[in-house]
Amino acid sequence: MADLRDFQLRIRLGEVMLGPGKAELLEGIRDTGSISAAGRRMSMSYRRAWQLVEQLNLYFGAPVVSTLTGGRGGGGAELTPLGEEIAATYRRMQQQCANAMAEDLARLHGLAKPSRPETP
Repeated sequence: MADLRDFQLRIRLGEVMLGPGKAELLEGIRDTGSISAAGRRMSMSYRRAWQLVEQLNLYFGAPVVSTLTGGRGGGGAELTPLGEEIAATYRRMQQQCANAMAEDLARLHGLAKPSRPETP
């Protein structure tokens, strides 16, 4: 099986791209319960993370993340069922691509020049 780090699957959905970054952001929101925490995990500003979420909201015509207003008790965010389905579908497609390309990726790795030992 191919290593998922050997390639990046990017899907064009009209004017929106869905790739490893947006999938990681959605998974980060699911894991942390926060758009800002998910963004920080990726070295991304809250504003940028929110922009990416909004791109997905607009394309799919429904929220992919539901948010709670901040304040004294703090806010929060969670994936909607649509957001969960988008993240899961992307990861499934990524795995299917890796499986389909495993033999050819191994062939390409085999054609590469062996690494040279580092000199002190």
